[in-house]
Amino acid sequence: MTNASFAPIPPFPKSFWSFDKALELIGRKVSLPPLGLITVAAILPQTWEFRLVDRNVKFETEADWAWADLVIISGMIVQKPDMLHLIRESKRRGKLVAAGGPYVTSVPQSAQEAGVDFLILDEGEITLPMFVEALERGETSGIFTAGGEKPDVSSTPIPRFDLLDLKSINEMSVQFSRGCPFQCEFCDIIVLYGRKPRTKTPAQLIAELQALYDLGWRRSVFMVDDNFIGNKRNVKLLLRELGPWMAEHKYPFRLSTEASIDLAQDEELLDLMIKANFGAVFLGIETPDTESLALTQKFQNTRNSLEESVQKINQAGLSVMAGFILGFDGEKPGAGDRIIQFVEATSIPKAMFGLLQALPNTALSKRLQKEGRLLEDSKETSGHQMTLTNFIPTRPPEELAREYISCFWELYEPSRYLSRVYRHFMGMKPAPHKVPFRMLELIELRAVLTIFWRQGIKRSTRFQFWQQLFSIMRHNPAVFVPYLSNCALIEHFIDYRQIVRQEIEGQLTEYLVGVAKFKAHREVTSVAEVFSSAVSERIAS
Repeated sequence: MTNASFAPIPPFPKSFWSFDKALELIGRKVSLPPLGLITVAAILPQTWEFRLVDRNVKFETEADWAWADLVIISGMIVQKPDMLHLIRESKRRGKLVAAGGPYVTSVPQSAQEAGVDFLILDEGEITLPMFVEALERGETSGIFTAGGEKPDVSSTPIPRFDLLDLKSINEMSVQFSRGCPFQCEFCDIIVLYGRKPRTKTPAQLIAELQALYDLGWRRSVFMVDDNFIGNKRNVKLLLRELGPWMAEHKYPFRLSTEASIDLAQDEELLDLMIKANFGAVFLGIETPDTESLALTQKFQNTRNSLEESVQKINQAGLSVMAGFILGFDGEKPGAGDRIIQFVEATSIPKAMFGLLQALPNTALSKRLQKEGRLLEDSKETSGHQMTLTNFIPTRPPEELAREYISCFWELYEPSRYLSRVYRHFMGMKPAPHKVPFRMLELIELRAVLTIFWRQGIKRSTRFQFWQQLFSIMRHNPAVFVPYLSNCALIEHFIDYRQIVRQEIEGQLTEYLVGVAKFKAHREVTSVAEVFSSAVSERIAS
């Protein structure tokens, strides 16, 4: 019986959320832990031995490979290259290898071609027991699916947080629900987890937080639900119990999550989240253009003023992060400028941008394939934020790329970013409860001094930085810690906006070279045809 299970965790590429330069200041390696794999470790037989090595933190050794009877690999689409590499490395060493998670569930073919022995698809509460039974029967290969069934997550065990290197992680993650009730055309969450949100029980989620508390965790916790408020009845039941637990434990964690923007219309829910020490929420705004929202079936964003909704959530006491997308069908020129105007008007510090990607098996990818617009070599998108669209857009690709670069370049200009952070936190209502004072660790103190040196002395933002810092301390001191933490993120964004420009301009250069070659060989029938050829070559390489 297999009992030594090794799980190497594929690294993530640099992204908006990696915060590399900011994490360096406080000596941490990753923003979030691999919640999926430590949940898998909790579902599998506890008589097994587990060893996790997060390749985002450090690489595995030959001793790790030699120790293992079985290699377990999981990840998302953006982790695809290293996942496939790890499958090949496992087989080169003669190991049994099993793969699961969102990427292989959506696109199993690549893992099969790489030599995977077991595919554990869909949600593990159903398919992992099938896998264990197959191993007990002595089988050495198999594919396990749930056949459309969705598990009751109220039976999901507490993740194996003890397997993590807690010192390397900036923010812990837990999950309360799976699924989302909406039908956004581009979203793969409803494909993977369904449109009927399933939730854990309040006692279950609190037990997970208690486990973290007992391990000594005292930093932020991110609820990774794709829509935390998808089942409002159940989330209110949770919050009514979570608030008293947090108070009893003197608010050991600052919580954050993702939610739909209709949160703004539920004052009771907002109030309960604040009382439970939620401090931030990510909103999928996508675009301020109502026509594009309706076309992509994101109707929940068209029912109320987006600007007023963001301001209401922020003023209630939640720091707002938001996601935006360029490249929707029928999008009018200047969409990037309109996003910039919206972000400035709402003072959202962390505004993430991406060019629209048709993810596997979504309604969008199916429609584009039917219309003959999904690029043949890119039906399996990389899912990376810094990638031109993997389909033929209705706007010129060059125009989209330029707007995308402009969005990043303008919004993350240091002075402009710091101004948004200041306005955002000045207008935010402080939490109604007091968190016990905690002395800074030496590395945290060094990080603060580094921020003061770079932003308050070295850079041209020096006068703005000190004026805003003292104003926050005088007028809204309760938000000082998250304010300064957001200031620190400019260290990441200064670097990342350079990467965005280089990546997209590089792809655009290849596209323009493709146009020139195309013209030299035959008459250009359409820009779309050239774009299809150029981007397909890019993705294939």
